[in-house]
Amino acid sequence: MEKFKLWRDSLMAGLMIAIGGTVFLSVDNKVVGAFFFSIGLFTVVNQQFALFTGRVGDFKLKQPGFLIDLLIIWLGNFAATAGVGYLLRVTRYASALSAKAEIIWQAKLNDNPLSIFVLSIFCGILMYVAVTCFRSTEHAIGKYAGVFIGVPVFILCGFEHCIANMFYFSMANMWSWKIFLWLLIMTAGNSVGGLFIPIIKCRISTSKYGVAEKNNTDTND
Repeated sequence: MEKFKLWRDSLMAGLMIAIGGTVFLSVDNKVVGAFFFSIGLFTVVNQQFALFTGRVGDFKLKQPGFLIDLLIIWLGNFAATAGVGYLLRVTRYASALSAKAEIIWQAKLNDNPLSIFVLSIFCGILMYVAVTCFRSTEHAIGKYAGVFIGVPVFILCGFEHCIANMFYFSMANMWSWKIFLWLLIMTAGNSVGGLFIPIIKCRISTSKYGVAEKNNTDTND
């Protein structure tokens, strides 16, 4: 039952990111599109849906089952974003949306793996910041500022979000072995970015604890 709920929540998260991607493709002004794309993450964090880039930063080494959960989330996000992309291809907006998605697809396909990886890392960092702000900030403005600033920033900077790209690739109907490889690189980069701040904070905390423990031991001696 728990895995089914996780699968359901991952599908819902993918649906919302695809809707955000649709808004981005539907408007000519990139800044406006980037801002309204935030509706995806806004809904995800409010409804506690399961988005890969929002959950990867929760990784715990002592919980190996979490890797299985991440895989379920990734696959659910993929199924929903791809499903929405192909459903929209049968609507009257198909030609306009797919034309813009193809431009995005071409830019990513012509890039190199290292560039894709680095851009994905920075996206992962911003996604972690956005989600953490919502979770940990008590003031309403602070909670939502992370979402409505973090998301547009990663889009306007051209950083790579693996789940959003699943939608764009499906909307353009341009899947290939190279696109799947690029998607895996984006996933790895988003994961590194999502774990970057938690690992740094953990190392700092451990270092401080180690120093404090040593001082206490010296005092007792």
